[in-house]
Amino acid sequence: MNINYLQTFREAAKWNSFTKAGEVLGYAQSSVTTQIKKLEEEFGVILFERWSGRIKLTPAGKELLEYANKMIHLLDEARQSLSEQAELAGSLSIGTIESIAGFYLPPYLQAFKNKYPRVNLLLQQGVCQYLVKGIKEGKYDLAIILDQKQEDPDLHFIIIKEEPLVLVAKPDHPFVQRDHIYMRDLENEKLIVTEQGCSYREMIENLYRRHAVRLELTIELGSIEAIKRCVAYGLGIAFLPLMAVKEEIANGKLMLLPLSDIKPKLYLQLVYHQKKWLSQSMKQLIHLLLE
Repeated sequence: MNINYLQTFREAAKWNSFTKAGEVLGYAQSSVTTQIKKLEEEFGVILFERWSGRIKLTPAGKELLEYANKMIHLLDEARQSLSEQAELAGSLSIGTIESIAGFYLPPYLQAFKNKYPRVNLLLQQGVCQYLVKGIKEGKYDLAIILDQKQEDPDLHFIIIKEEPLVLVAKPDHPFVQRDHIYMRDLENEKLIVTEQGCSYREMIENLYRRHAVRLELTIELGSIEAIKRCVAYGLGIAFLPLMAVKEEIANGKLMLLPLSDIKPKLYLQLVYHQKKWLSQSMKQLIHLLLE
């Protein structure tokens, strides 16, 4: 049986007219009549009562209409599903920073890969300002950054969540015993920082300037893991995203210092170009991250 015959039958039932059904579907009335006749022969029933140029569904026709609606709906659903599955392949280029790549994204990427194994995820690291530039230049399909709230007329910025920027030290640091620490107390403390261009490096420097505290840098590193190890060995203190030090705080390798006069925070944000066409794979990844 030709599924088009069911679509023709449904239109004829909708308009109670073979002529109108033909106009809607682009068929001649004679073609509509032929298709309905073939359906009647297929099922061995009369589908329409005909009198004075008008038509009306018979009881058998009403029953078939219910099945026709279900069959056409299932067919449309199958087409959509298969189309989406065919599109859920290829590659997605994602730009992000080390702390997000190492301490936030892995479970989400695993869940995505389990659901869509044919999509190849290309994760590339950089600093936030270059990631945003990369989105504008088409280097990445999507970027996930940790920065202050951003705006750009060419880009979409979607906030996933707030992320505290915390101050950590080794367990036997004198500050650990205190209930309150203020920015002025950091005057003579050696600070271990991330590389230039990192969003929270800039934020930390601005904090020191605003509170008129001299910034004494001891080590500049491009690796979060290296910064944490240096802090643990007592080479200085560091401001880091909470997500990056949760494990060390939990097991006592690093201690959270209770800053009282500031609560710095950054925003985990999705970034993509305003003109970017969103493939099904990109839509699904965005949905997963925002869920």
